[in-house]
Amino acid sequence: MKRKQYNLFVLFAVLLLIFAVPMLLLAQESQFRTEFMINHMRQNFDEQVRIIRENKNKIPAEVKSLLADALKEDKTFEERMYLLNMANAMASMHKHWNGDDKPLIEVETIQQIEVLRESKRVEEIKKWEKYERLLGNIVMKEHLPQMEAKGLEPVVFPHWLHRTWFACKVCHEDVFVMKRGANDISEAHIKEGKQCGVCHNGKIAFNANEKCERCHNLSKAETTLSYDTGKVDHKRIKEVAARLGAQWNIENISGGKLPIDSFGFIDWLELKKKKVFSPVLSLSKDFKDDVRDNIILFESKGIGLNNVLFDHNLHSSWINCATCHPAVFKDGLGANNVRMADMAIGKSCGHCHGKVSFTFADCQRCHIQPKDKPVKGALIRKEK
Repeated sequence: MKRKQYNLFVLFAVLLLIFAVPMLLLAQESQFRTEFMINHMRQNFDEQVRIIRENKNKIPAEVKSLLADALKEDKTFEERMYLLNMANAMASMHKHWNGDDKPLIEVETIQQIEVLRESKRVEEIKKWEKYERLLGNIVMKEHLPQMEAKGLEPVVFPHWLHRTWFACKVCHEDVFVMKRGANDISEAHIKEGKQCGVCHNGKIAFNANEKCERCHNLSKAETTLSYDTGKVDHKRIKEVAARLGAQWNIENISGGKLPIDSFGFIDWLELKKKKVFSPVLSLSKDFKDDVRDNIILFESKGIGLNNVLFDHNLHSSWINCATCHPAVFKDGLGANNVRMADMAIGKSCGHCHGKVSFTFADCQRCHIQPKDKPVKGALIRKEK
């Protein structure tokens, strides 16, 4: 009974995803596969039966080709399940009309394995979810086997806490590439004075070579301070800020508590507005800040949706130009198609927003400019 329920779950999950993957997956495939997929989407059953019966000898190889494409490492779970669904449909019709059930058995086995893998992946994410509750917080566990061999726990890196003392541009992009998993952070690199070792050298911050458990702290009580804004030690933050040459003036906020936005994240703009913090901008004495002082107005097509005012000064005061240009945004007004769909998959503004800055789902944080009110001196970026 349980197996039947599991198979039903697999098929249901696959069917839900059938329309979720773009037609770009038709790019490099056989004429038979292309015709089959188009018939499938158009629900052209009679034509589907014809090509299944006429291509009886081709189908086992076509199914294997779909499976091979589905299992490529660059495929997302949605793309993988879409292709496996196509393979299932093809193999099912082959069994019904041509009497061969071997391809279908192989497909269903792989589908069950992939759904189970995804379920375990989601469980793993949920396991660390509370530690990463605040935007930017990271559980660093890429070298977990090596950590466990030394009796160490994963590292809970409180991004927000470091941000109270240092501007984003201090670390990104010179010390760390601003992309999760792209830096191969390791003990060896840190001991060489790279990565975390740039600061954690006993001078700027505590020495990373001493008391490993200060960072490898997952189960420690003080780890709560990394993700629970209600238990912030403002006195310590202020003391460290003073030593570094930064400022932390939580008394500027009524009630002396961190301002939280409607999504439960720290409102850094409010902190900046109230002059609560003034972080270190660079570790170099020869540093010259590069700030762009202009405003770009993005015209919105949406009915009842205000235009967007992009403040270059605000962004460039926190991050280096190279963080965005040209890898994320091409230089030139109107040179980029800025779409919410892209942000949702970590592109465009989603490179930061939703990861280390307020979520793009908070529409009113960006769409603030009424369409009937022009902005003097703003650069106009018209919607295409």
